[in-house]
Amino acid sequence: MTYPQPGNWSDPSWPQQQAGQPEGGYAPPAYPGYGYPPPMARPTNSLAIAALICSLAGIATCISAPVGAILGHVARRQIRERGEAGDGMALAGIIVGWIITGLMVLLIAFYVVIIIIAINSETSTTY
Repeated sequence: MTYPQPGNWSDPSWPQQQAGQPEGGYAPPAYPGYGYPPPMARPTNSLAIAALICSLAGIATCISAPVGAILGHVARRQIRERGEAGDGMALAGIIVGWIITGLMVLLIAFYVVIIIIAINSETSTTY
């Protein structure tokens, strides 16, 4: 038995090229599977966001800074327990909140000392 040579398309027993198939009658190459889906992003802890916002708002209000620092501590505990994201924001809220709170306490203490000095100072005016 003789086999037809490649390119001898006149032989009816030779498979004809279909439209859309590459030359040679072979199917297109199969693509490999996509593998595992990408990991889902961890949710960000809401208290960490609130801690940072309250601490930064404490620059203007001086009242919300300690609240932001405390929220930051609570958020870091929740992040460790739940495996959430946002540890950096919680830490920034703690640092900024306590720094602003400390500066506020120093400023109030300075004002108190100045007032006490002003009250106890002798004022003598002789005409």
